[in-house]
Parts: sequence; structure tokens; C-alpha cells
Amino acid sequence: MAVDRLPDNDPIPASPTGGGPILAAILNPFGRFGIRLNNTLGAMAIFLFRASVQIFHYKQIPEIINQIYFIGARSASIVALVGFFTGMVLGLQLYYVMNKFGAVGFLGTAVSLSLIRELGPVLTAIMITARAGSAMTAEIGIQRISEQIDALTTMRIDPLGYLVSPRIAAALISFPILTAFFDLIGILGGYLSGVILMGANSGAYTYRIDASVEWLDVRGGFIKSIVFAVLVITICCFQGYFTHLRRDSYGSKSVSLSTTSAVVLSCVMILVSDYVVTSFLL
Repeated sequence: MAVDRLPDNDPIPASPTGGGPILAAILNPFGRFGIRLNNTLGAMAIFLFRASVQIFHYKQIPEIINQIYFIGARSASIVALVGFFTGMVLGLQLYYVMNKFGAVGFLGTAVSLSLIRELGPVLTAIMITARAGSAMTAEIGIQRISEQIDALTTMRIDPLGYLVSPRIAAALISFPILTAFFDLIGILGGYLSGVILMGANSGAYTYRIDASVEWLDVRGGFIKSIVFAVLVITICCFQGYFTHLRRDSYGSKSVSLSTTSAVVLSCVMILVSDYVVTSFLL
């Protein structure tokens, strides 16, 4: 039996429930977002791979040292300040909670593990993103819109190797060091607020830190800091490098919007990846 074929110019018939076109109209934006997200993640992965390949070149060493100074040394003061007051807040809050249960002797354990396993890597990465990540995005973005990157290509200099590779290497070195610095200053801040101000036992505080903190905890914090370093540098450099492709603006305005997007996306990805990495480390 022959089957009647619809002419090519006839509209698509609705589903028996009558919700075909409506359902498509609802799902189409999600599909477009998914495709755009997939393309962006793929472009970032290729961007990271191409830049990482060129790290292992001896000519990169001077620029890597400069970036270590910019990302690491110049961020040490803000990291120390945030770490100190984070430790003080933890010391006060945990002393108040533990005092209700008669467990003030475990204050050192709570403060040290909270900082080393969780707060240290996360807050350090966020502080570096706010200070160094935003500056990197703006710097590379300005170089893009002023055609300096095009000039590098004209001179047969790979822009990724010249601009991005040293920053990746410097971030992989600086993030773990600053995380350890944050942890140390935070533990000292917890000692100041919990022991000196609130009157907890000094010996119990230091003993609990030594007895409870294991290398597994420290290693987990360093793994997180390395993951955050890769994410932050990739997102910030990617946003700056392709700032000229933004559809919503151009010129100096595109640099400001790219910088904002880089900081927001980096902070969101730090928190998302923190949960993912923690679920694997537990």
C-alpha cells in the first residue's frame, strides 16, 4: 500500500499531544547553549594544550621568573592578609561552637584541617584571580585590540608561547606555594584568636595540629591548588586572547567585559572543581 508523502512546503504536523512546536521552542535555547558551551570548552582545551607544549623551552625561563614575581610574590601580601583574618574568624567561631560541647581541645584540629583541606586552596585561588587573573586578562585583551598580537604573528613569534606559556608555568609554581603560605598564616590567626584572645590551651592547640594533620591532607590541598591554577590561567588568558571576538562589544569596552567574565567564570569554576576534586580525594 502506498504511503502519502507530504509536500516539501507543507508545515510539520504537530504531535498527537499538540506540544511538538512548543516543546521545540522551549528546548532550542538549551540546545544552542549546550552546543556553544561544548565549542568553548573544546577551544579552551586546545588553547591550553598548545600553550603548555611550549613551556619546556629554555628561552621561557626569564619570562617565567617575571611571571612568578607578578603572580606569586606580588600576591603574597593580600593572601597573607586574607589568610590571617580567615584563621582568626575560624578560631572565634569554632571556639564558640566547641565550647558548647566541651571540645575546645580539638580547636587546633578543626582550624588546621579546615584551612589545609578546603579554605586555603579555594580562597588563595580566588584572591589570585581577583588580583593577577584580572590583570592578565586586561593586559592580553589590550594587546589584542591594539593589534600587538597580530604583530607577533607577523614576526613569526607564536603568541601563545610568548604570552600564555610562561603564565601557566608560573601559576603551577605559585599557587601551591601561596596556598601553603595561606595555611600557615591562617593557623597563626586561629592561634591568636582561639588561644590568646579566647583562652584555649596553647599546648592542646599545637598538639592537635601535629596529631591530626597528615600528609594526605596536605597533598589534597596542593592537588586542588594545581587544578585551580590551570583553570584560572586558562580562563583568564583565553578571555583576553579572544576578546576581539565578543559579539556584545568592541574596543576598550570588550576588554572590560572580558575581564569581568574571566573573574566571574574563574571563581565559579574554582567552586565547582573544588567539589569535584574533593569527591575524588575522599
